[in-house]
Amino acid sequence: MQQTKDHIAVWNSCLKVIQDNVSAQAYKTWFDPIVAVKLKNAILTIQVPSQFFYEWLEEHYVGILKKILKKELGQKGRLEYSIIIESGSTNTNPYTVKIPATDKNVLKNPSVSMPIDINKDTIRNPFIIPGLKKIKVDSQLNPLYTLDNFIEGECNRLARSAGYAVAEKPGGTSFNPLLIYGGTGLGKTHLSHAIGIQMKERFPEKIVLYVTAERFQSQFVDAIRSNNKNDFVHFYQMIDFLIIDDVQFFSGKEKTQDVFFHIFNHLHQTGKQLILTADKPPIDMQGMEQRLLSRFKWGLSADLQIPELETRIAILETKIQNDGIKMPKEVMEYLAYSITSNIRELHGALVTLLAQSSFNKRAIDLDLAKQMIDKFVKNTAREVSIDYIQKVVCDYFDLPIELLKSKTRKRDVVQARQLAMYFSKSMTKSSLAKIGAHCGGKDHATVLHACRTVNNLIDTDKQFRGYVTELKKKISID
Repeated sequence: MQQTKDHIAVWNSCLKVIQDNVSAQAYKTWFDPIVAVKLKNAILTIQVPSQFFYEWLEEHYVGILKKILKKELGQKGRLEYSIIIESGSTNTNPYTVKIPATDKNVLKNPSVSMPIDINKDTIRNPFIIPGLKKIKVDSQLNPLYTLDNFIEGECNRLARSAGYAVAEKPGGTSFNPLLIYGGTGLGKTHLSHAIGIQMKERFPEKIVLYVTAERFQSQFVDAIRSNNKNDFVHFYQMIDFLIIDDVQFFSGKEKTQDVFFHIFNHLHQTGKQLILTADKPPIDMQGMEQRLLSRFKWGLSADLQIPELETRIAILETKIQNDGIKMPKEVMEYLAYSITSNIRELHGALVTLLAQSSFNKRAIDLDLAKQMIDKFVKNTAREVSIDYIQKVVCDYFDLPIELLKSKTRKRDVVQARQLAMYFSKSMTKSSLAKIGAHCGGKDHATVLHACRTVNNLIDTDKQFRGYVTELKKKISID
């Protein structure tokens, strides 16, 4: 008789049929974790990890379950779900939901079926749980951050190219995970959003989610507090393209690292794409578990460096053009030469300059730019850049900068080169080797010789002393 069948044997028979009718990935995600608990009076009880898990099965697989149960247990065959209670609950026993597999019922529990805004400061659940026909997740991507307006340069070429490859074939490259690292304001967040947007455009059916590590951690804490840890985990396991920004925030948070480790493993094993950003490479991350760091190294770690002069100018040109702003070239170049630390400060300087022009009803010119730069960086230890010194010197003597960096020994070029070295030593904190490298690959001894020569000429040559005085005024940031 059907009734004498063992519950494990019945469920194993069901699994054989299910395995032939669903994808390998779906089987591994939704049926591997299920445990058959008992069989009594043609009612098969199966244990599932969470209420979210139960709702998903009822929404997507009730048809196949219904047919299999009829075949195994007859027309009276029914299915009950034993749902595991989250750790931390006062009730340590699973609770059972009695639902016939012939009906497509969903729990009427507003705490799990109502859409949740993950942008709210107080988050009960960090996701939208289905009991719906399809998961609808706001990707949290900023549409202003695109690959088109992410200016490529030597400083970011590897990261941008890898990001483009990932967006074209998520989960299908060796860049999984793709970890983008670099200092503040170098474009990590912009690039990670841009990759997500590109992927979303190419694969609109995929679930893409951007979340900061801090938000992920606060969601996890909230999930534990509200006994929804399993729902939290299963939600993140459903993401096709997961972007975690500032992953170094997990440092020292052992439980958060542990749950992310399991989510990472699941996504990676099922061919989902992960993008991580951090302020340093994995080898320099402190307070992170080694097993997690080793997984960060599975794919590609690409760094974002401080943008070189040409990239800074291109960034400003693009911003000015997109905003329809008219600005003298010399002003734009002055900004690019003066703000060298990161892109965020460069954008901030441009916005500040525009505000100064508008509020004071002044035309945008070099004098206004110099005044603005002084105030903009007043609280920072700013120094003029070697690039800017070379530009001012070349403009003063009407020489192309390429000639200054060449090996020519023409007197006027040598003099200009020596002046550039002299001002670079006196007005920057750069080493002699770095100054020499900027001046056409000269060594530190050449720089010292140039400085001594300039000091001697200041004392003995009135015309040359005039050059130095005028150039100092032009270069000065005060």
